[in-house]
Amino acid sequence: MTSNKLGRRAVLGMSAIALAAGMLGATSVLAQDVTVPIIVKDTTSFYWQIVLAGARQAGKDLGVNVPELGAQAETDINGQISILENAVAGNPAAIVIAPTEKSALGAPITEAAKSVPIVGIDSSADSEAFTSFLTTDNVQGGRIAADGLAAAIEAATGKVEGEVALITSIPNAGSLEERRKGFMEQLAAKYPGLKLVADKYADGQAATGLNITTDLLTANPNLVGIFASNLVMAQGAGQALAENSAAGKVALIGFDSDDRLVGFLKDGTIDALVVQDPFRMGYDGIKTALAASKGEKVDAFVDTGANLITTANMNDERSQQLLNPKVN
Repeated sequence: MTSNKLGRRAVLGMSAIALAAGMLGATSVLAQDVTVPIIVKDTTSFYWQIVLAGARQAGKDLGVNVPELGAQAETDINGQISILENAVAGNPAAIVIAPTEKSALGAPITEAAKSVPIVGIDSSADSEAFTSFLTTDNVQGGRIAADGLAAAIEAATGKVEGEVALITSIPNAGSLEERRKGFMEQLAAKYPGLKLVADKYADGQAATGLNITTDLLTANPNLVGIFASNLVMAQGAGQALAENSAAGKVALIGFDSDDRLVGFLKDGTIDALVVQDPFRMGYDGIKTALAASKGEKVDAFVDTGANLITTANMNDERSQQLLNPKVN
């Protein structure tokens, strides 16, 4: 009898401990039960790592669980669609996504938004279902690139004249098409002396950007400038200029930055970089998605800004913040 009482007490004691532990565990789960996944185009790219770092910091600051999702390449459109569908199935509070391709992601985003608030970042999609959209004004980014290229050509030759080329990483990506549009419009409106002799699309690989630029240099001996409209194309184009001893002879404007592009900027291979604020994009994307999930009013569109960074201003405080973001 005594043994049974002791046994019951032991069981009750263990149950109390288990209940207390369970309550503590529940408290811990409740603190992180708000989940807002972020889906980027390419988890391996330095640019997208900065976006993820911003989202990660927002998760820490706001007490939100932020799964970091994305394909291994910006060209994996079907992969991103599957990731989006799986994220919706997890019943999150909201989802932040940078669509890889404008038309292909339109219907999946519209469908996803029937179940959960969708906040877009960076690139557009053919959908009216975004609760909010945070991005660089990429048309303006293209204009800034055209202005930077014209200034670099004038500094090198004394005039704003000559043949120029445009290299776009992949076709039909919303942000890239907008940069292309802004660049071409600005050339036509402000720089009639600059003739666009090549408008090339690549396949998202830096090696292809290298090959395209090398071919451009061969086929267009009078080329005076190139705009490579994203990070990987700027990497490839910069390498091509360096390998062909064309740095300083052909002006190059890139978009976004990493250590390699900053190195090209320092040594004069690249004349300027149009730099976004990807950390802010990731951070404010999560912040906005959380607010939307609570039914709070959010802005339909937020311009996160773009800056032209040259050798002359690259050591300024703001330039350094953008060129050396914290990714850990």
